Amino acid sequence: MDNTNEKLGAHEVAAWLRRHPTFLQQFPDLALTLVVPREDGPAASLASYQLEVLRDKNRELSRRLHDLFANAQENERLAVRTHQLTLALMKQGSAADTLRAMAASLAEDFQGDLVRIVAFHPVDGIGDVDWLQVIAQDDPRLAGFRDILGSGEPVCGRLHPDKNALLYGPRVDEVQSSALLSLPGVGVVAVGSRDPNRFFPGMGTLFLRMMGEALATGLQRFPRG
Repeated sequence: MDNTNEKLGAHEVAAWLRRHPTFLQQFPDLALTLVVPREDGPAASLASYQLEVLRDKNRELSRRLHDLFANAQENERLAVRTHQLTLALMKQGSAADTLRAMAASLAEDFQGDLVRIVAFHPVDGIGDVDWLQVIAQDDPRLAGFRDILGSGEPVCGRLHPDKNALLYGPRVDEVQSSALLSLPGVGVVAVGSRDPNRFFPGMGTLFLRMMGEALATGLQRFPRG
């Protein structure tokens, strides 16, 4: 009786599979668990299918490993550059030199197309340069930055045209995406890119936050102008 039930069940399964030949495409893991005889005939096509599934999984795993390795290398480069920037900022002898070092590093080491800094207080020793503006924190022109300044968190993506205009002035058309570093009580640092996909919402901001904190700490060593 038990053997009869098992045989009937097997026939029913076989009949169902014949009516649904694409079933294993929906459940490739099932194909990997089947045991088939190694002989010529229809069974060979299933074995080939199992092999192809394994190859696909291997290719996908290889791609993921490659991506992980590439990300790890990029994170290591960013970590080294951020560390070097921090050391450079700590070596400066004035607030003016600290801001110059920050602007130069963002442009050269981090490939920022346009670097702009808005300082809330005057900085002695810096003349008329295109990358620095001094705007009081309560100035109405900074009304659009209140949310950014309040959070203290880096912001990445495409900015509102009014924010772009204030930051980048006559070169605003060159900027397609930006990263903003909010420095509470100090100001705002903007890194603009001609690439619309260089900075985007949701990207990692750990290193940006570290750079902003390094600059704020470096400036705290000097009296405000």
